[in-house]
Amino acid sequence: MSELRLITCIIEKGRGEDVAKAALKAGAKGATYFDGKGTGIRQSVLIAIVPEKEVVLVVTRDQETKAAYKAMIEKGGLDNPGKGFIFISKLEQAFGFLEDYSPEKLKPAEPPNMENVTLTLESAG
Repeated sequence: MSELRLITCIIEKGRGEDVAKAALKAGAKGATYFDGKGTGIRQSVLIAIVPEKEVVLVVTRDQETKAAYKAMIEKGGLDNPGKGFIFISKLEQAFGFLEDYSPEKLKPAEPPNMENVTLTLESAG
C-alpha cells in the first residue's frame, strides 16, 4: 500500500479552482478548495498582504504527489513572489479516500472523547 500525502496550497482569491483542476489533470483523484483569510507582512517591502485567499487541499498517493505538486505550482504561478504558499504533509491515517484505505486495511483514528473536550472548554471559560 502506498503512502498518502496532503498537498496544501494557499493561493490568491479566484485562483483555487484552476489550481485544483491542474492537480486533477496531473493525476490527483480529487481536490477541495474553499475561501480562507489570513494576515501577514511581506518582509521585503513591509506592506500588508491582502487577507482574502483560497485554500486548495489535494490528497494523493506517493506516485501522484510530485506531478500534482508541480502542476499546482505552475498553474498558480507560485514560483513568483507573493502569489501563494504550497506544502506537502504526510498523512498518518485516512478513511474513505480510495479502495486501498478501506476500514478492513486501515483502522481509522479514534475520535476524541468529547466529554473531556467539553470539560476542558468549560473550565477554561
